[in-house]
Amino acid sequence: MSDRAAESVGGPTGEDDEERRSPYDPMPHGPAEVGVGPWPGPWPTGPGSEVYDPELLASGDRRNVVDRYRYWSMPAIIADLDTRRHGFHVAIENWQHDFNIGTIVRSANAFLAAEVHIVGNRRWNRRGAMVTDRYQHVRHHPDVDALAAHLADHPDGPVPLLGIDNLPGSDHLETMRLPRRVCFLFGQEGPGLSDAARARCDGTFSIAQFGSTRSINASAAAAIAMHSWVVQHADLSSEEAWRG
Repeated sequence: MSDRAAESVGGPTGEDDEERRSPYDPMPHGPAEVGVGPWPGPWPTGPGSEVYDPELLASGDRRNVVDRYRYWSMPAIIADLDTRRHGFHVAIENWQHDFNIGTIVRSANAFLAAEVHIVGNRRWNRRGAMVTDRYQHVRHHPDVDALAAHLADHPDGPVPLLGIDNLPGSDHLETMRLPRRVCFLFGQEGPGLSDAARARCDGTFSIAQFGSTRSINASAAAAIAMHSWVVQHADLSSEEAWRG
């Protein structure tokens, strides 16, 4: 199946409706279609042209990708992203089929995480991911012990595991210096990190809150943590950093 077709259908054959990926329906006040139509004029040839997908060139590219990757094949996009991935990982406990998981994966793609780790149930709610998981290295671990073992023996060197939870003794994200190599571990909406996860973490941190609610949404907390890493460690000097 081509990249274009793969992003147009739901999920893998046999997935039930709950697992199907969200379509790219036009926004009510936005353009009638997203992306671009068929490539105008002669198709690209010569050095560098191998990144292009013939079907996308012929039919147009309606995927949710930045302009740089228009008409590129999915493997070519992934290969390019792999040359620039950041030093942080994202791990999510998956015990309750939390709808936030997909949104966290989408943010991990936006901030270019090294890897995404799903801990617990192998099947996870992909709706919020909006197909961005296809461009990420997504790993499954049956439990947090397996995740910790993977991070400890990572080919690029050990990766510390930091959990986000508003527990007594947690560091404050706003004043702490995040490690350049780190894995952020997020729990489920409501209960937060499991006891096993808390025991395995090298530390925990919390996000400053000033209102009446006890906690913020899990996917919002994940985006804040990833963006904090970007502010501290990412190279923001190049135009590459501003590609909305």
